[in-house]
Amino acid sequence: MNFPEELKYTKDHEWIRIEGDVAYVGITDFAQRELGDIVYVDIDTLDKDVAKEEVFGTVEAVKTVSDLFSPLSGQVLEVNEKLDGSPELVNSDPYGDGWMIRMSISNQAEVAELLSADAYRELVGA
Repeated sequence: MNFPEELKYTKDHEWIRIEGDVAYVGITDFAQRELGDIVYVDIDTLDKDVAKEEVFGTVEAVKTVSDLFSPLSGQVLEVNEKLDGSPELVNSDPYGDGWMIRMSISNQAEVAELLSADAYRELVGA
């Protein structure tokens, strides 16, 4: 499994790439493998403020639906439109074209609470 060192992670299996005061968010390689084939991504929080650990959308796989939890507090600035027609990007490229939202970071202190790649690897037993 792939856990890029430059990213941060949550116990809920989201990854976060921070660029200044903006963060890209998606689900980890581990999460997409556990879910199986992704068939639909539903995110209805565009332009809305979300609190850390609040649900910002759902991801639907062949056998299950799973909530997506915000890793940080902030506003959802963009939803990855590529996922509308190609939800399988979450499986094939979870850290690239399979990103889900771009959000502002309203509380920089929350970044320190995120997991490093090593801590996340330990969490999932990889």
